[in-house]
Amino acid sequence: MKPIKISEAVVRRLPIYLRFLNELSLSNIQTVSSQELGEKLDLNPAQIRKDLAYFGEFGRKGVGYNVDYLIEKIRQILKLDKTMNVALVGTGNLGRALCNYNMYIKDNMKIVAVFDADTSKKGTLINRLTVQPMQELSDSVKRLDISVGIITVPAAEAQNVADQFVAAGIRGILNFAPVVLKATPGVRIHNADFTAELLSLAYYMDNINGSKEGDETQ
Repeated sequence: MKPIKISEAVVRRLPIYLRFLNELSLSNIQTVSSQELGEKLDLNPAQIRKDLAYFGEFGRKGVGYNVDYLIEKIRQILKLDKTMNVALVGTGNLGRALCNYNMYIKDNMKIVAVFDADTSKKGTLINRLTVQPMQELSDSVKRLDISVGIITVPAAEAQNVADQFVAAGIRGILNFAPVVLKATPGVRIHNADFTAELLSLAYYMDNINGSKEGDETQ
């Protein structure tokens, strides 16, 4: 029997569920229904049930989901029950902010090494992480068992960094540079493009303004 192919949209919703479930757990709430999840997350409850059903039967009809149990299962699905070490290249403002945020992350995905092509930054500390030269990237990836790379360099340098990540054995890349990166098969790249998000937001803001003006004339 062929395995069911899980869509990217489903996988991207799982961290949203997990984040809210963690908030419920901190508030000592033990159970939650798909209806309650849908209302809080502005999602269709049927979609939530369908998303979770891809991975198993986690709820009970008429009762809902046990919060802590569902947290454990989603963490397993997202591989957060295993340690996943991360390397970051680029110690500009964004790179430094991500390194500083690193100390607040409770999940097992942590930035453990940081690199920069600027040799004048070699040896400086960012949240207890020592900035290393790019020449040490490959050895550090192997030594620290790093599997994910983050790119926070200018667009012109991003592809070169991605190539070095791939050559070092990294198979997952989160790219903050405003450029489309190419990679060999077997390497997953996710783009966090602030510029594209802002431009698309501008479109919706125009629509919102137009809607309000139309409402006033009715």
